[in-house]
Amino acid sequence: MKILYAIQGTGNGHISRAREIVPLLQQHGDVDLLISGTQADVKLRQDIAFQLHGFSFIFGKKGGVNHYETWKSMNLPRFINDMRKLPLKDYNLILNDFEPVTAWACKLRGIESVGLSHQASFQSARVPKPPSVNWAQLVMKYYAPATHYVGFHFKAYDDFIHTPVIRSEIRNLVTSDAGHYTVYLPAIDDQILLPILKQIPDVKWRVFSKHTKTSFSEANVSVSPVNNEQFNASLASCRGLFTGGGFEGPSEALFLGKKLLVVPMKFQYEQQCNAFALQEMGLPVIWGHDKNWVPILKNWVSNPQEHQFSFPDETAQVIEKVVKQFAR
Repeated sequence: MKILYAIQGTGNGHISRAREIVPLLQQHGDVDLLISGTQADVKLRQDIAFQLHGFSFIFGKKGGVNHYETWKSMNLPRFINDMRKLPLKDYNLILNDFEPVTAWACKLRGIESVGLSHQASFQSARVPKPPSVNWAQLVMKYYAPATHYVGFHFKAYDDFIHTPVIRSEIRNLVTSDAGHYTVYLPAIDDQILLPILKQIPDVKWRVFSKHTKTSFSEANVSVSPVNNEQFNASLASCRGLFTGGGFEGPSEALFLGKKLLVVPMKFQYEQQCNAFALQEMGLPVIWGHDKNWVPILKNWVSNPQEHQFSFPDETAQVIEKVVKQFAR
């Protein structure tokens, strides 16, 4: 059996999930990997068969998407050309983790594909969503369309939705509480973030930043470039994680029993939805209208956070079911 697994390369979550799923897929056949987009700091261990430009959302430095850089990076003629070149008929199964080139190539050629992603869960009306303009929901629905969907979310809101894929390297971590707080906010510049964190001087903050190439410290804040192994070690030994409204990072923190505070990116519908779901479950969120973060941060670090989440290791069963059900 030949399998094509197409992965969105914006952010780290898609690649992190793929690191767990690829070895499971390889138990069922020959797997070709396709990645489109940029801005991921995590890499796959396997060779990439297709590296495409795709459409990427470019992170800004003030808490949101950089719309100008995102628009500038788009190349529609290249997108269409890449679609035409994909040898889709060579594969018995095409899986798509929110990757638009393969998704639209399959749709336009009438070839079945499986949306296997967190975003796939948003096909369900049962998934928590904040009030929003219709265009944001349309982008989520049509950015990477598929004929079948298998989703992941904080809860199994529907019969095709499963709890998060937690990487083995996270499941195997030995946790402790060294007292520090781990921070990963890739859409916020260090020069904006550090003055806020330094206003809570009795807390040690360890920031992992996309905006620096060298490590440095200021007062009670240490800053390092993003590094997967160092981040995992910091997460395992921290008291809590302060991060964006992504999916994998918060899921891993909740699995490890860490305190969690999220600030979703502005104008990023998926992150707004994730934060809305977390808030429904009783977890704190910093929204765009919250202009002064310091009181919220002080309250977060000063108070315990009681939560229990069960994210069973069912990824192998999910993949086996997908292969049996959808391979042709």
